[in-house]
Amino acid sequence: MKDLTNGSVAKHILAMAPPIMVGMITIMLCQLVDLYFVSGLGDAAVAGVAAAGNAGFLVNALMQVLGVGSVALIAHAVGRKDRPDANLIFNQAIVLSVLFGLLTLVAGAALSRAYMRSVAADQATIEAGTTYLLWFMPALALQFATQVMGSALRATGIVRPAMLVQALAVVINIALAPVLILGWGTGHALGVAGAGLASSIAVLIGVVMLLAYFRKVERYVAFNPAQWRPQAHHLKRILNVGLPAGGEFAMMFILMAVVYFVLRDFGAAAQAGFGIGQRVLGLIQMPALAIALAAGPIAGQNMGAGKGERVRETFVKAALITSAVMIGFMCLAQSKPQLLLAGFSNDRETMEVAFLFLRIISLNMVAQGLIFTCSSMFQGLGNTKPVLWSSATRVFTYSLPAIWLSTRPGFRMEYVWYLSIAATTLQAALSLWLLRREFGKRLVVHEAAPEQAAPEPVPSPARAPA
Repeated sequence: MKDLTNGSVAKHILAMAPPIMVGMITIMLCQLVDLYFVSGLGDAAVAGVAAAGNAGFLVNALMQVLGVGSVALIAHAVGRKDRPDANLIFNQAIVLSVLFGLLTLVAGAALSRAYMRSVAADQATIEAGTTYLLWFMPALALQFATQVMGSALRATGIVRPAMLVQALAVVINIALAPVLILGWGTGHALGVAGAGLASSIAVLIGVVMLLAYFRKVERYVAFNPAQWRPQAHHLKRILNVGLPAGGEFAMMFILMAVVYFVLRDFGAAAQAGFGIGQRVLGLIQMPALAIALAAGPIAGQNMGAGKGERVRETFVKAALITSAVMIGFMCLAQSKPQLLLAGFSNDRETMEVAFLFLRIISLNMVAQGLIFTCSSMFQGLGNTKPVLWSSATRVFTYSLPAIWLSTRPGFRMEYVWYLSIAATTLQAALSLWLLRREFGKRLVVHEAAPEQAAPEPVPSPARAPA
């Protein structure tokens, strides 16, 4: 366990962010590797895998319920030096991870085709996306367990083991992708099914490695079968913090689904170009997101320890570093987008869409970085409801106008990207205002509590005059 309530806040952020970033980039690389090898199968396969991957946002919503709830509550317990509560929350979250994983498998089998029919441009894309989803669902189901274990470690200030496991899983996925997708060395090409199967095998190996780490190395939080019986009070604690954060990812799923919906009249090439551009954008946003995620447990531990000034300092430092990183990547996307998008498709129309998307959307990267930072701070404070409100605002200010514009004569796809910039900027402003209000409510009360608890001084008895 690493104590984040003392020492330089900036140093804590910069020490934790790189391993978090590497872990997230490796996950994103898995998806990009799948797209890279699938691109040889045609536009329908690329569009199908990209659209199916958007369903991962919905599953990620459930993962965030567990991850955010675990990070916030365990970090608070660490700040209070309450190890028993940290362990209880961890084991209750493990129980939820098993239940959510089973739910994902059942829902994937029942709803994959219906989802693809709602967003795909043609029958070939529907078939490719459905096949990929069915083979990819085991990977999503297993990631609930890795999410809880990784979140517990992050809450205690430990980030390197999860990063190493994720990196190794990506290496395995990269090695398996050409073998299973294209049949390298075997002569049995599985196509898009191989892409999903490669990810599922890699995630399974990662889960086994994290389990081994917890059994042999980790000591602050540990598996305890005696605490696996569901306890309503503690499950409610996790869900109260996690559900609004999960709702934020559900809103992202809605936003992406709307984009695929309004682009389907432009054909599979447009959907494929958007899918490639969106994945690359996600990759270059990873450093800023890692910095924001590092701020969450730092704020959480200091919140539990009653150090409100360090909570505020964590936000300021994280916001400044995140903004600087986003400005750098925005300049790269504006000046050299071909460096970021090279090699993903040989289709000229697909790549033109990807270039256009990245050039326009990269203009809102600073606003997106501030949204990341505010969301992580709400997690550290233990109240994620404001995150849900700001995300819902973005859905309404983006989705409804985008659908309306798509019905107008002369509609062009870049209108959707410009609308996204406006909606993202509005969400960033709202998030900053909500965070300032939350600081005023929670940190003032939290800092005043020790002072209020101090006993009033007892006046000395007056001496009688001589």
